[in-house]
Amino acid sequence: MTDLPRIHAFLASFTRRQAERTVDFPGGFAALDDTFRHSHGNNHVVVTGSPDPDALPAHVDDVLSHLPFRIVSIPDATTAAACAGPLAEAGYSRSAITVMRRHGLPVPAEGGAREVGLPALREPMAEAWRHFIPGATDEVVRDLVERRTARLRGADDVRFLASHDAFGQVASWADLYLDRAAGLAQIEDLVTAVTHLKQGHAGVVLDTALRIADAEGCPTVFLTAHTEDWPSAWYARRGFEPLGEIQCFERF
Repeated sequence: MTDLPRIHAFLASFTRRQAERTVDFPGGFAALDDTFRHSHGNNHVVVTGSPDPDALPAHVDDVLSHLPFRIVSIPDATTAAACAGPLAEAGYSRSAITVMRRHGLPVPAEGGAREVGLPALREPMAEAWRHFIPGATDEVVRDLVERRTARLRGADDVRFLASHDAFGQVASWADLYLDRAAGLAQIEDLVTAVTHLKQGHAGVVLDTALRIADAEGCPTVFLTAHTEDWPSAWYARRGFEPLGEIQCFERF
């Protein structure tokens, strides 16, 4: 199996494992978590097979009927192309997320970030989300922060990494998910506090994640980034290459 199908399989497995509950339908499943009902990343549909394109919008409405939003991820390009028309007719907008891989390159000589628990990240994450979503309610921010607890069950080895400033304050952070059996590692949600931008902290976290992945026997490291956003170029400069895109369909 080439890397992209292996990565798609890992992402689908992680989504199922972290979900509070799942609902299957022909061609895919819904991952649901009532504890974090404001989190789109915890309440959405993943298309893993070949659904009837014309029937897909109705399936999504059925499994997400209790939510005010609809999020559908389709990793396979052919399936996404077939489903794009019916989803557009049902009012969905479309965007893309790039899957990027780093493999076969030297491991960074230095790291510097360290593993932390969720309590250390709560305050900086809450501040970051209030910056990203101005006007977000306390309930929304709570869900976006606390949903990291669900990620702990998504893979056999889940770690939260953080770089600290000279005063011991968390400056940048990310998740690292390890699958030693598959030799895969995912870096997720690399964020830098607004007060610490352009100080090198994100690079420290990324380099540390790469060093840990290598030490744990996971030579293929991947991440996802919005295709049209600037982080894709930042990751490319650090050795990540695009493998493919996941098509995302949204309706609010």
